[in-house]
Amino acid sequence: MFVATTSVAGSGPGEIHTLPAPTQLQMGRRPPWLGVEMTTGGNGTVVPVRHVVRGSPADKAGIKDGDEIVRVETNTVSSPNEVTRAVAAHAAGDKVDVTIQRGGTSHTVSVILSPRPAADDILRMEYVGTFAPQLQSLAAASGTVPASMNALRGKVAVIEFWATWCGPCRATMPVLDGWQARYGAQGLSVIGITTEPVTMAASFATQVGVHYAIASDSTNATSTAYGVRNIPTLFVVDKRGVVREVSIGYDPGTHVAIENLVKQLLAEPAPTTTNP
Repeated sequence: MFVATTSVAGSGPGEIHTLPAPTQLQMGRRPPWLGVEMTTGGNGTVVPVRHVVRGSPADKAGIKDGDEIVRVETNTVSSPNEVTRAVAAHAAGDKVDVTIQRGGTSHTVSVILSPRPAADDILRMEYVGTFAPQLQSLAAASGTVPASMNALRGKVAVIEFWATWCGPCRATMPVLDGWQARYGAQGLSVIGITTEPVTMAASFATQVGVHYAIASDSTNATSTAYGVRNIPTLFVVDKRGVVREVSIGYDPGTHVAIENLVKQLLAEPAPTTTNP
């Protein structure tokens, strides 16, 4: 599989972004994972939790967005890196006491650490089975870009996050173009989203002969809502607007499986109720 890494404006430093130590990877072990994204700004005495990954060890233990981490075991922490180091001192499967502050009151919760999932598995935990985030502040570079996810209701959507400089993205584009050509008449909408300017995206789409919709997400609003940190990242969304699969990188075998999923979703009946 081939993948490129990108950055998303507004995402704070966090435990879920820290890469495993090379020695751990070389030994074939996955490092322990808490599953929180943290920010600075805790006045040097606590570490604010910006987001808790759905289904993560922290989520299962009851840690919530907006909590502030005070201690990990006996280690007082004042920065995201200190939390990361304190967690890394343990092993997956260990039970770790984490002291948090919520509403001015301190609580200690026991967290059973799990092995760190792959990036696409984290996105699956977060998004698969939930309604896809709304499209925000997109500008059309080529084709017809939907104004919102509601505009895609009754269609199957493949949303790709990409960039002109990304080699794996370039390799993925003909695959997506083929899907749009084969299944567009049956209700498939492929949408490519880049954070690059409209003019750059439009010129590139013309150059490579892309026939699906291309949009510029120059404010990063949509990319951030979808948790995109690596490209290409593909979201498959069913006719109800529910995310059914997430894939990161260029992998022909994965693309075969996604195409089969698309065909399955196209065969499903159109929804009859309104999204919440």
